[in-house]
Amino acid sequence: MKTWHVDDVMTKDVVTVREGTPYRDIVGLLLSRRVSALPVVDDRGRLAGLVSEADLLHKVGAAGRQAPRMFDTWRRHTDRVKARGHIAVEVMTWPVVTAEPSLTLAAAARRMHREHVRRLPVVDSSGRLVGIVTRSDLLKVHRRTDAEIRHDVVEQALHHVMAVKGATVRVECVGGVVILAGRVRFRSTAELIAQVIRQVPGVVDVADGLGFDVDDSLISGSRVGTPFGVV
Repeated sequence: MKTWHVDDVMTKDVVTVREGTPYRDIVGLLLSRRVSALPVVDDRGRLAGLVSEADLLHKVGAAGRQAPRMFDTWRRHTDRVKARGHIAVEVMTWPVVTAEPSLTLAAAARRMHREHVRRLPVVDSSGRLVGIVTRSDLLKVHRRTDAEIRHDVVEQALHHVMAVKGATVRVECVGGVVILAGRVRFRSTAELIAQVIRQVPGVVDVADGLGFDVDDSLISGSRVGTPFGVV
């Protein structure tokens, strides 16, 4: 079963700036390209930082601000430094939460949520920028058609994971929801089928209507994966 990774959905033609790019040029790029952040790269194309609208707004917010206090917090001090910045390296955020191209979409979504970020620059093993993935990019997996999802469920998630023989499982897909019907021998087999299908890219939910003949959930050492057929 094919698992979708970051490099399946990321933007590869990324607009970047250099460490010495002037503040006003960065603003112009953000507005003209309609993006909210730009990766900053060095001469070798390696990621040096990320400059976002939030970073640039420090300069706007600093207008009319009072002089620094003696006991300013570290964050307030950092904000003031960025407000005085003239080039990318002086206003960018670093370190940056990144992703590798092989990261699964599920792992990327968890990383964004955990780190409270909206995007992940994608870097290779040498730190070179190869793309960028955003929250909206991760949602592309749910643009797959019902036919594509059902094909993967039948031909990959079921046929390739388990032997096909014996009982029959009927599979439909409507609006990304996979509907299962039929009967298998063991309860553990029915549960495993639903679990595997939930991992198919694009599946919104599983409506599990599978019945079973034997409840083996309390049998010590019970084996799952009883052969079944798919229609």
